Amino acid sequence: MRVVFLGTPNFAVATLKAIFNSTHEIVGVVTAPDKPAGRGLTVQCSEVKKFAVEKEIPILQPLKLKEPEFIDALKNWNADVFVVVAFRMLPYEVYSIPPKGTFNVHASLLPQYRGAAPIHWALMNGETKTGITTFFLNDKMDCGDIILQKELAILPHETTGELYDKLKELGAEMALDTLALIDTGNYVLQPQPQIENSALKLAPKINKEDTMISWDCPATTIINKIRGLAPSPGATTFLTKEDGNIYSIKIFEAKITAEKSENETGKIETDGKTYCKISSKDFKISILHLQMEGKKRMDIAAFLQGNKLL
Repeated sequence: MRVVFLGTPNFAVATLKAIFNSTHEIVGVVTAPDKPAGRGLTVQCSEVKKFAVEKEIPILQPLKLKEPEFIDALKNWNADVFVVVAFRMLPYEVYSIPPKGTFNVHASLLPQYRGAAPIHWALMNGETKTGITTFFLNDKMDCGDIILQKELAILPHETTGELYDKLKELGAEMALDTLALIDTGNYVLQPQPQIENSALKLAPKINKEDTMISWDCPATTIINKIRGLAPSPGATTFLTKEDGNIYSIKIFEAKITAEKSENETGKIETDGKTYCKISSKDFKISILHLQMEGKKRMDIAAFLQGNKLL
């Protein structure tokens, strides 16, 4: 089939690459406009664009998805199907163009974790399984009829970075399987299960408040937050150093000890050389890898060499 691919981040590249190497033809790619990034505000293009440029695939980078010029350009590609991975919500004018439909590859077991950050939130909420869902788009975010769905176990100490890599490869496999079904028309759509709002877990974009660690929580809750926010954007806390100043710290790896906290949440215990433990609601948590604002990420021993905490 003739395929138009819509996506932006690295997660989407695995699926784009799989389709490019398949018997289907990628006739065009739609991705986010280039934008300044980093300390020097150098103009950066998306990971999807980098792949498309390398493979000489035609590219569109619309600012507005309802622009007539963009709609006309999409139609001129004469695609059979559109494939969407980690892109913006599409209007009807776009997703209704291809005769065989537009489907999305989403990194959760829908209807749970609709939204922009399903991997982060699944880990932060302590889930033991997640997966990939492919579904046809409609006018509501991540609510269309399901084509395929496959579960993936979440390992006890897995981080978002590790799970991300597994899910992007599973997503690529599922996209090819979904294209095969659409090509033959041999599929049965499943409407998404109706779940009460109180039982529906959403996955909105991570904001600054979501990254803050509350040491009043149980240790398991804190560890899940750290896992879910590693390697980016990082779980955040604040430490007072020997100079009396308060510094923002990102924690990327930690473990629960067998030591009870004894109702001293947030209390720091360290030998100043090899370990740093912080008390949660129930157990002390040993900090393993962290990063102070303006500094590089390091293990706790390296951090303590240059920083006194007590």
